Amino acid sequence: MKYSLNDKQLELLKQVAAAPNAFEARGAHSGVLWALQQRTLVKSSYGATGRQIVVLTADGRFYLKHGKHPKEVEEDKQRLKNDPAQAALAPADGPALLARIREAHGTITVPNPGPRTRARWRAAYYHALHHGHVPDGCKLRFNSRDKGDMVLRFLDQAALKAAEPPVIPTVEVPDQLPPKPHTLIARTLKKLGRSKTTVDTRNLADVVPLSVSRHLTDRALRIAHALITEAERRGYEVTTDSSLHRGEATHRLVIRIGVHDYPWEITERTTKAPHEPTPQELRNLEKHPWSQKPPKYDHNPDGRLMIASPHRSAYYSSPYSHSDGVRWKLEDRLGHLLRDLEGLAVHAEERRIAREQEEAVRQRDWYRALRQARAAQITQHRSAVITDQVGRWRLAEDIREFCSAARQSGAATDWTQWAEHYAASIDPLTTPLNTPPDPPAAQHNLREHFRGDTHAHPWPFDKDGRWTLIDDATEDTDS
Repeated sequence: MKYSLNDKQLELLKQVAAAPNAFEARGAHSGVLWALQQRTLVKSSYGATGRQIVVLTADGRFYLKHGKHPKEVEEDKQRLKNDPAQAALAPADGPALLARIREAHGTITVPNPGPRTRARWRAAYYHALHHGHVPDGCKLRFNSRDKGDMVLRFLDQAALKAAEPPVIPTVEVPDQLPPKPHTLIARTLKKLGRSKTTVDTRNLADVVPLSVSRHLTDRALRIAHALITEAERRGYEVTTDSSLHRGEATHRLVIRIGVHDYPWEITERTTKAPHEPTPQELRNLEKHPWSQKPPKYDHNPDGRLMIASPHRSAYYSSPYSHSDGVRWKLEDRLGHLLRDLEGLAVHAEERRIAREQEEAVRQRDWYRALRQARAAQITQHRSAVITDQVGRWRLAEDIREFCSAARQSGAATDWTQWAEHYAASIDPLTTPLNTPPDPPAAQHNLREHFRGDTHAHPWPFDKDGRWTLIDDATEDTDS
C-alpha cells in the first residue's frame, strides 16, 4: 500500500489533530477521509446527531510527528535487515546479469532493494555495459537506480525500431498565401465580410467554414490551403456538400476518401470565465425576475485554432480533432489529421464491405427461401390438379360400370345414356394429359408458403410467374 499523503489528505489530517474534541466530517471530506481510514491514520463513527465524527489514531499522531507511516518505517527496518542476504543473491558481474535477464525473458524487477543490494545490481550493470558483454544491436536499460523498484531490461534495437510507429509526414504551411491560392480559398477571401472582430463563414456555400477572430483569418486560410492542397495531392477529393436539415440549408466542406466523406471546419477555441452581469442585465433581472437569468460563464476566444468535425456537442467529441497545444501548433498536426482520416476511411470501408457481404448473404437466403416457397406452391397446385383428375376418372369409371350393369339388367333408359355422356365429359383420359400451368407468383399468392417479408428485396417473378433474375446467387426455379 502507498502510505504517503497528498496535500489534501495531509491538510485534513492536521485539521482532525487540531480539533479540540472531535472533528465533524462533511460530505466534501468523504474521498479524502476514506484514504486516511485505509491508512489507519483516523477512525470515524456517527454521533447522536447523525454526523460523522473523526478522531486521530496512534498511527496518525506518528505520521504527523515523523512524516512517515509506522508501517513504512517498519518495512524500511526489515529491508535493511535483509539487505546483506539479498545482496549475496545479486549477480556478481555482467555475464551473470545478462544470463539472469535472459532467464526472465528480457526483464527483471527487484522490489525496492536495500543499499547494498542496489549497489551490487548497479555494479553488475556497469560491468556488462563497459566491458563489452552487451551484444551489438542490443541495449541494456536500467531504471530506478537510486530508489524504488529496480527494473532491468534487455532490448533488441532492431525489434524496437520495427515496433516504432511510422513517421508521419509533415504538411508544409506557407508563410503567406500564394498569389493564386486554391479555388476554395479564393472564394472564402471574397466572402469574409467587413467585421473587424470575428469571421464566420460556416453558413455559406462553396467556402472554407471558419469561425475565428479577424486577426487569425490569414493564418487559418494558410492552414486550410495547405490541408486542401495536400489532400488533393494524395488523390482525395475536397468538395462542398449542401443539404437540407430541418427545413434549413446546411453547407459542409468535406474531404472525400473513396466513398467516405469527412467534414471539417476551422474554429477558434475558447476559455470559460465567470460572467460579470452588465448593468442592463441587472436592471432587466430586477424588473423581470421570472425572465431568463444571465449566463453563468462567458466563453472567450483565446487565439488557439482547431480543426475538427462540425458535429460536436457536450457528449460527443470529433474523432479527428486537432488544435494548437502547449508543445505544438496546429500547422504541425495536419499530417496527423490526414493520418486519422485515412485510418477512419480504412475502418469505414471494412465495415461497408462487411455490411454488403452480410446483406448479400441475407439476400441469397431470402431468394432461396422464396424459391422453396414457389416450389411448394407449385407442388400444392399440381397435387390439387392430379387429385381432382383421379377423382373425376374414378367417378367416370363408376358411372360406366353402373350404366353397363343397368343394360345387362334391362333397366337402361335415356338416363343411363345421359350418364355415359356425362362420364365421357368428366373423364380426364379422353384428352391428352399435359402439365397444368403454374399458379400466379405475386406477393399475395406466396404468403401462405413464404413467412418472410415479401417486400424486403426486388420481386424476382414476372406477371407470368417466371423467374427473372440471372446471376450466380440464384438457381433455376425447377431445381
